Amino acid sequence: MQSFHEFLLGLILIAALALLSRVIFKRPSQRKLPPGPKPWPIIGNLNLLDSSPHRSLHSLSQKYGEIMLLKFGKFPVLVASSPHMAKQFLKVHDANFATRPSLAAGKYTAYNYSDMTWAPYGPHWRQARKIFLSEVFNAKRLEFFEPIRVEERRIFVSRLHSLSGKPVVLRDHLSNYALSNISRMVLSNKYFSETADDHHRNSIFKLHELQGMLDEWFLLNGVINIGDWIPWLSFLDLQGYVKRMKELHKKLDKFIEFVIDDHQGRRAADKGFPPKDVVDMLLVMAEKPNLEVKLTRDCVKALLQDLLTGGTDTSAVTIEWAINEVLRHPGVAEKAREELDRVIGRKRWVEESDYSELPYISAIIMESWRLHPLAPLLAPHCAMEDCKVAGYDIQKGTQVLINTWSIGRDPNAWDAPQEFLPERFLGEDIDMTGSNFSFLPFGSGRRSCPVYKLGLKIVQTTLANLLHGFELRLVEGMRPQDICMEELYGLTVHPKDSLQLIMEPKLAPHLYQALIVDE
Repeated sequence: MQSFHEFLLGLILIAALALLSRVIFKRPSQRKLPPGPKPWPIIGNLNLLDSSPHRSLHSLSQKYGEIMLLKFGKFPVLVASSPHMAKQFLKVHDANFATRPSLAAGKYTAYNYSDMTWAPYGPHWRQARKIFLSEVFNAKRLEFFEPIRVEERRIFVSRLHSLSGKPVVLRDHLSNYALSNISRMVLSNKYFSETADDHHRNSIFKLHELQGMLDEWFLLNGVINIGDWIPWLSFLDLQGYVKRMKELHKKLDKFIEFVIDDHQGRRAADKGFPPKDVVDMLLVMAEKPNLEVKLTRDCVKALLQDLLTGGTDTSAVTIEWAINEVLRHPGVAEKAREELDRVIGRKRWVEESDYSELPYISAIIMESWRLHPLAPLLAPHCAMEDCKVAGYDIQKGTQVLINTWSIGRDPNAWDAPQEFLPERFLGEDIDMTGSNFSFLPFGSGRRSCPVYKLGLKIVQTTLANLLHGFELRLVEGMRPQDICMEELYGLTVHPKDSLQLIMEPKLAPHLYQALIVDE
């Protein structure tokens, strides 16, 4: 997020304008509204947010309750901070809150609201979701792509093995690995150069450049942009976010255009070949005359961008948080090693088919998601019609934020909610796909993540093999309690500081040699 000082400077300017204003917001007496802090003129309650909005809103919920009403500028915003209230918006009244607000991020980074994240509820969004669920990552296609996941995992582990005994910034390797995985599954090619000496016709960016763009996408899609909430100030772009969104869009569009042009060239050269990857499949569908909504080129690009962004950051950040927590809790690391030695042994690597036999590894991942949800504030929902929720009157256009960070710390839903205790998930049939509103790693309802199964496969086997194949140690002089657990806010939340590790192999040497041969 933009530095808090710059954000505060913008608020000070707005507050100065507010002193000159005679417009005072008053709640209609005839309507029953949820509790909340009194808004200021013009800025509403924007002054109550800091660089970690989910934490600011959590603190406010301790005073005003599980549902509270704020104003961001002139716009009403509801915040749900408990499982019960999340259920009201994501299940009971899901149909009325299934659309998205028209924020700058959707306009400037998502091809004018053409992707899955920011598209308004309607025929285009329904068609796109159906494509993702039934065509892009159905069970058959996930199985088809398994050899790619296996090969990329072996390359990833082999590279870490080559750095044995040296300080390693695991975040960088995780991000590159996730991007390589999703690129090969979606695009059939990486389309980026991995080293300074790596030059070939199918690359227009270096790996670190493309990864930087994806990081920027997640940051900009999660920011509180003043122009969204005080429209008459939007032309000033006080925080510089819109300028950055436009610059980012140009870069990502250049990359995606290159990918599509390359695929169209291959298709023209061999008109008889069947669709090889997701790009081919979308291009074929764009030619169909009987679609409910025509897939324009921008729509195809928006959906491809969805897959690139959603398939990289979420997997990498989940594993990073899990490793941080494991290193902070040596007892958890010991239990994980015991399970892996007992189930897998020391003579092979963990495969996707093993995962049902590793409940403690699964519990580590689920506990990481509880304390460090991928999206601490789910992408905003918006009321399509006036309605009544939990006895309160909600007007059309009200935006709704589900604070999953608060829900994961709700003492009414979780025992010892501040503690990292994977054991709480052992022997418990806790659904992670949206029916348990105490635990929403992928959201719930119509706007839940449609391709979570792919990310889950990557996260499960990668974390298991990192813990199975390496002894993870902190660099000299660092203690478990020194690990920084502060957050860097965006649409997803990363650890603020990248952790350096020493990774020592602990399996038989020939297992690592086999990885090198396979690479």
